[in-house]
Amino acid sequence: MMEAFWTSVSDGTLRQGDLLLRCPVPILPPDLKVDVTISVAMRYHDVVVINQSCDLEQRKVRGVALLSVTSVPEFEKNNPVFAKKGRWNEVLKGRAEGLHLLASPVEPEDNRQALVVDFREIYSLPYDVLTAHAASLGPRWRLRSPYLEHFSQAFARFFMRVGLPSTIPEFR
Repeated sequence: MMEAFWTSVSDGTLRQGDLLLRCPVPILPPDLKVDVTISVAMRYHDVVVINQSCDLEQRKVRGVALLSVTSVPEFEKNNPVFAKKGRWNEVLKGRAEGLHLLASPVEPEDNRQALVVDFREIYSLPYDVLTAHAASLGPRWRLRSPYLEHFSQAFARFFMRVGLPSTIPEFR
């Protein structure tokens, strides 16, 4: 039997690795003009908190960084190339830039129920808005150690990439 990636929590605190379902995210128009008052549309996304827990506990952040989370089937609908055999194994091995897989909180042994985290889709919401939303959810899921650290490390690797203009030639 597979070890659980998640634990259920009911408290009002925010921690890195908290899964927040149906989180309201403002959607800004791509042609947004500066110094203009607009109405902002809201879209609901499943998200996971990426800020360090210590920064959240000590309220060192005004905005909480969130990463978009979708199911494997939903991700495949929007990205058909991932429906091809073998693509998800590349993601599991860390070979798909910007993507990370987490086991489902409710069906961890079913890889088709896994959650796809997209490191390229980052949102930020005010701390107080997010804690109110978290409290309204009742019981929710929080990523457990060492899966939390593995997830955090994968996110860090995505952002610390460095592209060089040239490299040492290959050995022959």
